[in-house]
Amino acid sequence: MCEAGSDCSKKYQEWESNEEIQLFREYLRIPTVHPNVNYDECVEFLKRQAASLDLPVRVIEVNPRKPIVIITWEGTAPEQKSIILNSHMDVVPVYPERWTHAPFGAEMDHEGRIYARGAQDMKCVGLHFLAAIR
Repeated sequence: MCEAGSDCSKKYQEWESNEEIQLFREYLRIPTVHPNVNYDECVEFLKRQAASLDLPVRVIEVNPRKPIVIITWEGTAPEQKSIILNSHMDVVPVYPERWTHAPFGAEMDHEGRIYARGAQDMKCVGLHFLAAIR
């Protein structure tokens, strides 16, 4: 544990106030457990992120209740090839008894580790893309 005023306490406070870390933890707190996922909260979160970046967003439901969120970042050279950055919003089932932290608590320890379902697969990737664009 960090003591008040120590280097690790200062670093933890920096992490706690970092916008990208705050957004990541907010996204991780949205339970999207497969196979019965309610994507509404994730879709709204991603729409807010697109708006904050002044990027257009569309939501397409090819299959009922399985939305695809498309955020478009147009380049300055339309003659160049495009790229697609792809991620998904759902996570595998959770067995809380196997967790040392709440699966959707997005708790961060004093070493900067964030514990949550989706922290490694796959919510991190979508937020990495948005952070890079930001």
